[in-house]
Amino acid sequence: MEPIFAAILWFVPVMLSLSVHEWAHAASAYKLGDDTAARLGRMTLNPISHVDPLGTLLLPALQVLSTGTVLFAWAKPVPVNPARFSRRVSMSKGTVLVSAAGPVSNLVLAFGAAISLGLIFRFGWGGEAVTHFLGSMFLLNVGLAVFNLLPVPPLDGSKVLHGLLPAPAAEAYERIFPYAPFLLLAVLFLGRDLIRWPVQLIYGWMAAVTQVIAG
Repeated sequence: MEPIFAAILWFVPVMLSLSVHEWAHAASAYKLGDDTAARLGRMTLNPISHVDPLGTLLLPALQVLSTGTVLFAWAKPVPVNPARFSRRVSMSKGTVLVSAAGPVSNLVLAFGAAISLGLIFRFGWGGEAVTHFLGSMFLLNVGLAVFNLLPVPPLDGSKVLHGLLPAPAAEAYERIFPYAPFLLLAVLFLGRDLIRWPVQLIYGWMAAVTQVIAG
């Protein structure tokens, strides 16, 4: 497959997956009482509202051109104000729930793609384009879920970990937050190595689901 054509075919899965990821953050925050993202027009599946030139466009394109696949990317972060959470949830617990919502949405998309692929293989539905789209959604969303759960600021995993740690440990963990830009650069260079094992593990589990359905 020509690299440019492959990049185009990956464009739709990347935009859709990242839009769902950011919508999940915004919707979960809204459910907990924070309407900041909703008021700013970010509680939407419209990809234009979430595009980050580097993380949504350039980085995925470079991955496709160099490896033929996309395993990690990001969109413009959804603004969340924990102080606006309702009293039924603490700010730390609410932050954990909102932060985890994005990666969880990617796992749901990956699982849906795995089931759909199984049905296609079993009943012979769809064509090459549909199979390629679902395969891309499957691989991409497993990668996005694992990538975003890395405990490296400013990724979602760092907020989840920070909210789960006891206060003294959380304060100690905060000391690395000022170095977030440098840590993110390290993730960009080492990202595939960091997520390869967990991606392969989850990929194997979901691929087994596809095989069972396909018969």
